Parts: sequence; C-alpha cells; structure tokens
Amino acid sequence: MSTTTINKSIFLNVPRETVWAYLTDKDKLGEWFHPAAADLVEGQPYALLGDAADSESKVCWGKVLKAQQPTFLSYTFTIKPLGNAVTTVNWTLEVAAGGTRVTLSHEGIGDAAGDAALGLLMALDGGWDKHFSRLREKAAA
Repeated sequence: MSTTTINKSIFLNVPRETVWAYLTDKDKLGEWFHPAAADLVEGQPYALLGDAADSESKVCWGKVLKAQQPTFLSYTFTIKPLGNAVTTVNWTLEVAAGGTRVTLSHEGIGDAAGDAALGLLMALDGGWDKHFSRLREKAAA
C-alpha cells in the first residue's frame, strides 16, 4: 500500500443505488461535495465547480474512467495546486448489514505532487473527512 494513497471507508444506512446517485448526479454532488457541470458518465470529462452559477470556477476536474453502477466508480482527479498532474479517485460500494459500505481510494498523490506531497495529502485527507461528513448527513436525510 502506498504511503501517498488516501483510503477511507464509511457506512451509510441507505442502499448502494442511493449512494451511487450522490456520487454521479450533478445536483446531488453539489449537496455534499461540489456542484458538477454535468452528471458523471463513463468515458466523459467532468468538472466540479466552486459555485453552481459559475461554470468557469472549476475546483477539480478529470475524466470518468469507469462507472459500474452501483458498485464501482473511478475517475481522474486534479486540482489547481497539481498543475497538469493527475491523481485517481476510486469508489467501491458494498452491501453491508442493510446499508452500504463506501470506500474511497485516492491514489497517485505522491507522484503528482512530488516534494509537496505531504502538505497536499494532509489537505486532501482533511477535505475528504469533511465531505464524508456531509455525505453521511445528506444521504441519510
């Protein structure tokens, strides 16, 4: 396991299909993460926005590599501090005791960030914690 990969898991009291919608639907993404310019679709580029009304305010962007509803989603992920470097985010959704185990793996941060990797890892790690907290709140509502 790479020391520059962020791995997180949470449990949600909703079915995988509900979680899938929160990971791929442009409007639901805005409820817990960032508004999206469009739904996340396999093979298509995506952009998550800082402001839903401003399609130029990209916070993160990339391309959806794989979308196997409702079990697995993978996309490239970059942000301004990475310049043109790209990381990969993988989501795995598993049935767990009547709900869903959601596992995130954010890979390639060390290769993308070089000497700045630790600072970026810490920022992304904290960011994912905040986003997961909002996902718990919104998906359970």
